[in-house]
Amino acid sequence: MSPRHPALVWLRDDLRLADNPALRAAVDGDRPVVVLYLLDEESREIRPLGGATKWWLHESLTALQQRLEERGGSLVLRRGKAEEVIPAVVAETHAEAVFWNRRYGAAREIDARLKTRLRDDGIEVASFSANLLVEPWEVTTGQGEPFKVFTPFWKAAQERPFRDAVPEPREIEGRRADGDRLDDWGLLPTHPDWAGGLRETWEPGELGARHRLEEFVEDRLADYHRRDEPAVEATSGLSPHLRFGEISPIQIWDRLHGPLDGGALRNRAKFLSEVGWREFNHGILFQQPKLHTESYRPEWDAFPWEKPHNAELDAWKQGRTGIPLVDAGMRELWHTGVMHNRVRMVTASFLVKNLLVDWRVGEAWFWDTLVDADEASNPGNWQWVAGSGADAAPYFRVFNPELQREKFDKHDRYVKRWVPELGTDEYPEPIVDLKQSRQAALDAYQHLRNS
Repeated sequence: MSPRHPALVWLRDDLRLADNPALRAAVDGDRPVVVLYLLDEESREIRPLGGATKWWLHESLTALQQRLEERGGSLVLRRGKAEEVIPAVVAETHAEAVFWNRRYGAAREIDARLKTRLRDDGIEVASFSANLLVEPWEVTTGQGEPFKVFTPFWKAAQERPFRDAVPEPREIEGRRADGDRLDDWGLLPTHPDWAGGLRETWEPGELGARHRLEEFVEDRLADYHRRDEPAVEATSGLSPHLRFGEISPIQIWDRLHGPLDGGALRNRAKFLSEVGWREFNHGILFQQPKLHTESYRPEWDAFPWEKPHNAELDAWKQGRTGIPLVDAGMRELWHTGVMHNRVRMVTASFLVKNLLVDWRVGEAWFWDTLVDADEASNPGNWQWVAGSGADAAPYFRVFNPELQREKFDKHDRYVKRWVPELGTDEYPEPIVDLKQSRQAALDAYQHLRNS
């Protein structure tokens, strides 16, 4: 009997076994399965990972390898250009089918070219919806155009039927192939090792995602109406797990429509609207694949950004601006790899509207330091704050960090956690006058309107 040819499952931002349609299709095909993760830092359509997401990726792949081995499978690691590596692995393993879950940025061009090439070579190829509730092209206005405003988008999205989650395979007939050692990829920081706070804060991997979801539903969702208070443990902490596909939005949706107590039930719709905001940003990315470099609203290309002063920019990055809420947020980011959402808006507004620094500078810093930095939400949120994005905050809305602190952290519980030297001689004076810099921002906005 001739050996059965395997199916190749190419994983990307879908590092899970449960509700993984590509993996499920391969397992259901009654043939051996090669599970591949490819680190592509060479294709021009791929944005290289930042430091914090590299750390997470290492930990997530470690967890995934263990889960695959428990079911009889294994994880093959390769690095290089996808359009060179995927056909090579297909040839080496004599794979007769290739499955993957879809992605929606510029990298989808790679997938389209590969699909054509592989099919021309007689290989079965299929892609699946896995990491969004709805495909970007499925939700359009009455005129068939993409939505540019969130509220009608989310209303329309929820009127569509969502796919059913697919079950996790209990057994995988794994087929091994040559691959790299994860440690040889150098994803972990060493000199210095700055990831101590990340290790204290997170449990990367599919099981960590499940634990985080259950903890949120059982212990935090009832307090979600206080999500704007950074000292309150009310947010989900699911964003990095979603970013790497350790959990799917369908799994979250289904869990939120399971048993809930009264407090959690009251907050369900608001929390799910934040999942919807992620969907909205991926739709924007689908329209504008260069979202991290190009303004969604092209008229913003004429905005008179200031050339950033290194001392001010460094003060912002290091949490030494003399503005307590901004500094607390930037220090939380450095230690944990995330920042409370309300404070993210404040720190971003301070950079682009009080210092008049181009939003791309801030987006790049967050890309390097956030464990949840993804190619849709990170630039989408920065453009929202700057005023250049879809459904953006009006430019004249300048977050006053002192008023935000008074409103959402009036007892300074959050600020004092991250800025313990507040009120001492060690704490710096503000690097900018908030009132004067706000007026300068408004003047720059008027210049844009008149240009």
